[in-house]
Amino acid sequence: MTKLKNMPIDKLYKLFVYVALITLAISIIIPLGWVFLASVKAPAEFFMNPWKLPESFHFQNYIDAFNQAKMGEYFMTSIIVTALAIVILLVTAIPAAYVLSRFDFKFKKPINSLFMAGLFINVNYIVVPIFLMLLEWNQGVKAVFGDVFINNRFTLALVYAATALPFTIYLLSGYFKTLPHAFEEAASIDGASHFQTMMKIMIPMAKPSIVTVILFNFLSFWNEYIIALTLMPGATKTLPVGLINLQQAARGAANPGPLYAGLVIVMLPTLILYIFVQNKLTQGMTLGGLKD
Repeated sequence: MTKLKNMPIDKLYKLFVYVALITLAISIIIPLGWVFLASVKAPAEFFMNPWKLPESFHFQNYIDAFNQAKMGEYFMTSIIVTALAIVILLVTAIPAAYVLSRFDFKFKKPINSLFMAGLFINVNYIVVPIFLMLLEWNQGVKAVFGDVFINNRFTLALVYAATALPFTIYLLSGYFKTLPHAFEEAASIDGASHFQTMMKIMIPMAKPSIVTVILFNFLSFWNEYIIALTLMPGATKTLPVGLINLQQAARGAANPGPLYAGLVIVMLPTLILYIFVQNKLTQGMTLGGLKD
């Protein structure tokens, strides 16, 4: 206690930060490690000490998760929907953010205000009206084109992208605003159009921010549950929704191993993506270029 009293304030602050970060890391690492170990346990091991290390690696849990619970099919659905949603989002959000941050035009402030208002809307609260609207449209075209708006991967990806637009435009606009106008002036002197300037100069400079947007939205789309459950009530499901099948099977067979294997399958892509883009993510959150 005497040492703590004599310690300078800045060192006490650093000590508090380190203790808080270590505690937070432990609270995250221990559950993750427990899930990974549980995913390779034999059925009999779950009815003994749940904290005991597995006696052997029982990879049959992953085989059962892929084959019996269709996690492989749901995995591909999640990849397709997430990739489509990110592509649609970037194609629409990057030009919109660039125009809103670098040009002055009529109705710019009302448009900006609408996007900012979208930040405060929780899409989970309006998913039922979205479903009823899409259901009505689907009934009008189902006789000719089949299910276009319900149980459709592209429609789900489109809804994901639309709901992520406000946050994405807000983040990208803030980054574009910090970039110097000198680059655009130089490109204009060389005869480049606004589109060429955006594609060849501004987007490469904003790459850290774009990577940040991709990571955040990937996590959001990949782990989303309520919208996917509502808009795709048929046999086609995303991974988070497909975990329901594993949960029901685990209860009936008294074998939770495949369920934990399914959880690992859901978590693994996000962990791998974060490992590869963590440096770009840090840059996107901290750097903004030179101000005018």
